[in-house]
Amino acid sequence: MNILERYAAMEYDAAPEARNEADAWLAGRDFGKALFIGGEWKAAAGGKTFETSEPATGKLLAKISDAGDADIDAAVAAAAKALPKWSAQSGYARAKVLYAIGRAMQRHQRLFAALESIDNGKPIRESRDIDVPLAIRHFIHHAGWAQSLDKEFPDHKPVGVVGQIIPWNFPLLMLAWKIAPALAAGCTVVLKPAEYTPLTAILFAEICERAGVPKGVVNIVPGGPDAGAAIVNHPGVQKIAFTGSSEVGKIIRKATAGSGKKLSLELGGKSAFIVFEDADLDSAVEGLVDGIWFNQGQVCCAGSRLLVQEGISDAFIAKVKTRMGRLRVGSPLDKNTDIGPLVDKTQLDRVSGLVAEGAKQGAECWQPDCPLPSAGYFYLPTLATGVSPANILAQEEVFGPVLAAMTFRSTEEAIELANNTRYGLAASVWSENINLALHAAPQIKAGVIWVNGTNMFDAACGFGGYRESGFGREGGREGMFEYLAAKLPLGSVIKPATIDRVTERAETDGIGIDRTAKLFIGGKQVRPDGNYSLAIADRKGKLAGEVGLGSRKDIRDAVSAARGAKAWAEATGYNRSQVLYFLAENLAARADEFAARLVQLTGATAKAAREEVELSIERLFSFAGMADKFEGRVHAPPARAVTLALHEPVGVIGIVAPDEAPLLGLISLAAPALAMGNTVVAVPSQKHALLATDLYQVIEYSDVPGGAINIVTGKHAELAAVLAKHDDVDGLWCVADADTCKLVEAESIGNLKRVWTSGGKNVDWSSDLVAGDAFLRRAVEVKNVWVPYGD
Repeated sequence: MNILERYAAMEYDAAPEARNEADAWLAGRDFGKALFIGGEWKAAAGGKTFETSEPATGKLLAKISDAGDADIDAAVAAAAKALPKWSAQSGYARAKVLYAIGRAMQRHQRLFAALESIDNGKPIRESRDIDVPLAIRHFIHHAGWAQSLDKEFPDHKPVGVVGQIIPWNFPLLMLAWKIAPALAAGCTVVLKPAEYTPLTAILFAEICERAGVPKGVVNIVPGGPDAGAAIVNHPGVQKIAFTGSSEVGKIIRKATAGSGKKLSLELGGKSAFIVFEDADLDSAVEGLVDGIWFNQGQVCCAGSRLLVQEGISDAFIAKVKTRMGRLRVGSPLDKNTDIGPLVDKTQLDRVSGLVAEGAKQGAECWQPDCPLPSAGYFYLPTLATGVSPANILAQEEVFGPVLAAMTFRSTEEAIELANNTRYGLAASVWSENINLALHAAPQIKAGVIWVNGTNMFDAACGFGGYRESGFGREGGREGMFEYLAAKLPLGSVIKPATIDRVTERAETDGIGIDRTAKLFIGGKQVRPDGNYSLAIADRKGKLAGEVGLGSRKDIRDAVSAARGAKAWAEATGYNRSQVLYFLAENLAARADEFAARLVQLTGATAKAAREEVELSIERLFSFAGMADKFEGRVHAPPARAVTLALHEPVGVIGIVAPDEAPLLGLISLAAPALAMGNTVVAVPSQKHALLATDLYQVIEYSDVPGGAINIVTGKHAELAAVLAKHDDVDGLWCVADADTCKLVEAESIGNLKRVWTSGGKNVDWSSDLVAGDAFLRRAVEVKNVWVPYGD
């Protein structure tokens, strides 16, 4: 046998990671006292425990304290007690603590890696080379944010006590993603790890002791769903950060409605892996292995939908099958293992069931011929071909090592297929033509796009999704905003809107012609679908005029018009700025008329009315000027890549404008949304709606494209609820009474739209904070596009 024959015949032998240190740690710890509350280890007040098992063998690892309501109360109380002192510390003092955590984790990183693989089942190469180093990176990176907080985030304060709930697929890494920015911002934390994988969170709590984290700043409370619900519903928690399924995310959104809690959700995904015909196929295959079989496919951003151009599909699928046949399935502690076990039998049954259903729906499911270990929750890597876009394997998040393959002919079809999902977390684009890749990336509705790569993460670069993949970002500058608050100046409580009966008409000069105020939809004045009107009173309670009484059908028409106004989002920031400048110019030409209308309707003094009009014009000017200046960033992660943090419009934004400062409030909300390329469906002041109808002509001769802004007059509570429930509305801003604000938050769960409310209070619309970037940030999605370079 010659040397080449010997080389070809070589087989990898087992290369097990030593587990003696992890086993010694497990044997030496009292897991009956595994709650870390106020710097002390405690048993659950109710004495309950739950079991955590090793996925590779099914054997019991430990019985862990199961936190109940009393334990969550204690943890929140400890966090609240520690908050004033921790948030008042200098950024430098907090930075030193974060740095100490990172360094302590480095000293114990091999133990973290082994424990993670034992508890979760992921291959040791992944936990050792990816999860643990990246977790450490987050703490050291955020030490820098802590020290530069006052300079980089002026006028922002820590949001307060934060409740954090993390999943089982990346137990340590998700902990780092959440705790590091929270501590940097000056918040204190109550974190619940997943009941399947609590061990590295318990070890992390030991690290906090060693690193000098003040008591109560970090509280770790292992437990089940009841513990998570107690955190979500606790009145002492000011923010909830959740990573998990979209179904649970919707439950949390509804549970927190009207509570005033800040909320960030990082949820499921069904990410597209797009391979164009000019791609380096061998590289794309290796990327695909990382994209879908990394962590057994138990990854929210897994590239589980393969879209390959038709001309190369046969060759590419053949390469994929060959590569799948060489994947090693086995012990997660073997350094040669590619695919370990699923986390639990429940997950194994779910994956098996979805694959069976996909096959029943017409998919052809193929698995390589390789042996599986006799024990544990192992599942073979699976390739499903002949998958229709409606197949369950193309639409549902399997969360297992299952790849659904489809073909496309043109770039347009690839983008359409990529966006044919209710999710929008990530996507991967493969092409040797960088122009093609960067042409496709902005059109894919996902928060993260990897060009010729996949599963690239860094603490400096934001991560998060669109649509039902949640909202908010983790990592980077945008991730810091999730733990900071710059509260707009709120005023008096808004009372629920009422309909006054108005019969006597206000006095006129006798020469005017009766005006019919319609709705404004798609650039045209149209009658309300129901042909009903709403009486508008003047300052003396007499009839000033009537406006159309908008209905659900009118909102549907307005949303359809807004969705169809694609040219507005595609226009350059410079072009949008010119339109908004022109709108300000034309409003200024009719300033006397609008000031008189304000006096007539609101009873404001002539001086106050004039000031509101002038400030409305100035606000339009201000946001026009920012249309081409509120831009994204370029990040330089510690890799051979640049990350483009692009600002993209949210989409269709619904606006429920206030009765107080009815002109200025409407413009202060609509202008930043329009400046960033969104289209708007606005419900103006219910009480003073004639001010909005007077704007129609100004809009019409200001070059605003039809559908960019639509105005539907009517009853606030009814129309706000319709906007909240409409799945083609991407964002909703609501200034209304507390019940209406709570309603729109609760009803927004259909598509998890981005909702901001004033919490039932008026806003000081004259404040400089309103004219700043508060609404500009709400008007954009941040898409992180990773572009590697070099050979």
